[in-house]
Amino acid sequence: MASKSNTEVIIGGKVYTLSGYEGEEYLQRVAVYINNKINEFNEMEDFRRLTVDMKATLIQLNIADDYFKAKDRIEKLEQDLEQKEKEIYDLKHELITAQIQSETSEKENKELELQNRELTLKKTQLESALEDALLGPLEQGQEPQTPVYDSSLEDMLDDALADSIPQMEPAKPNGSKNKKGKK
Repeated sequence: MASKSNTEVIIGGKVYTLSGYEGEEYLQRVAVYINNKINEFNEMEDFRRLTVDMKATLIQLNIADDYFKAKDRIEKLEQDLEQKEKEIYDLKHELITAQIQSETSEKENKELELQNRELTLKKTQLESALEDALLGPLEQGQEPQTPVYDSSLEDMLDDALADSIPQMEPAKPNGSKNKKGKK
């Protein structure tokens, strides 16, 4: 704890010795504030006509008014600060949630890219196997033979085609009516 100090100040033209734990600079600021209030009131014509007690009371009331206004401003600022801290907390929470969603989306995207590469490779292999099965004898100079189908290859090709081609409804015949001509 700081030691108690004595400071001489001038208030209203009189020298006072203030004693307190605050520093001399602070006590001088308090004295300047009070002197400014006294000077503010002394500039009013009606104030100069009042008794000394009435002047002191008006200055005290004015200082108390300044105090309560400052206190109200502090409370409002503290409420604003509290609100801002809550908003910051909410924004941080939203940011963390968005980061988690982004990471999840990136992970899903990588998995889908990997699946796409695997399916593309599988498609290329199936196309190559189909080409070999259909064109292989022609390239070797042999007579074309009736292709021998591997049922597992055919099943894989059917599955790949079913996944990539939308199912189509068979076309319905036009509802044309027979017109009977007059004879």
